[in-house]
Amino acid sequence: MKLSVINSGLFKLDGGAMFGIVPKKLWQRLNPADENNLCTWTMRCLLIEIDEKKILVDTGMGDKQDAKFRSHFEPHGSDTLQGSLRQKGLSVEDITDVFLTHLHFDHCGGAVRKDGEGNLSPTFPNATYWTNKSHYDWALNPNEKEKASFLKENFVPLKEANVLNFVDEKEGIELWDGVKANFVYGHTEAMMPLEITYKNRIIIYCADLMPSSYHIGMPYVMSYDVRPLETLREKRNLLENAVENNHVLFFEHDARVECATVKKNERGRIILHETFKLEEIL
Repeated sequence: MKLSVINSGLFKLDGGAMFGIVPKKLWQRLNPADENNLCTWTMRCLLIEIDEKKILVDTGMGDKQDAKFRSHFEPHGSDTLQGSLRQKGLSVEDITDVFLTHLHFDHCGGAVRKDGEGNLSPTFPNATYWTNKSHYDWALNPNEKEKASFLKENFVPLKEANVLNFVDEKEGIELWDGVKANFVYGHTEAMMPLEITYKNRIIIYCADLMPSSYHIGMPYVMSYDVRPLETLREKRNLLENAVENNHVLFFEHDARVECATVKKNERGRIILHETFKLEEIL
């Protein structure tokens, strides 16, 4: 197995929305906001290579949305999904599978592309795409809280092209050798963080259960979450396991930290321990 970071660009989100009930006086020290109260985040995808399989986990925002939509999130930076793949010597045709942790626009927007005539098609023409039925149905009929995050043009074309497969909703289901999906329900319905066995370590692709190292503290729960108390329970389980088993946490949205381990301090609180890049795992 080989793992590689695929950066798909930076964007901005409201600091209050990202840090929930935590006062700005506290979170501002971690990720300072601009004059519009927006903080910078990354969209860090993951490439998993197993034998002939080239599996892309999440796809970032993509570039097919109009200028008005993009102005709300200010995508910026030199990284793009396809550009990052090219740096690894790969093209969109080389990807065999695309695993979508969930269908919010900043995680699946790059899954579908638009041509010059406005036609939508899968970005990765030879890939099988993966979600689960509970989450797909949830995204197809969104609640008012999440409606703006579920853009049907990001995932319905995959179903229409007959390339979208559903993962069985079983905790710890093995998708590929050394790659398991778990199911969490606090951020959105049936989101799927991954558990990857790599170089004798367990790497947790946290997705939006814990979008950054700043969210390790228990009160740091996003306002976007539909069931925040469930997020607290799920996050505590993740962190307790990470401490006990020295898991590596992979952060999808942290613009500064790719990976980290956690530990308990003298007061029993779980805190950040070591930070490092994925490529530094030996």
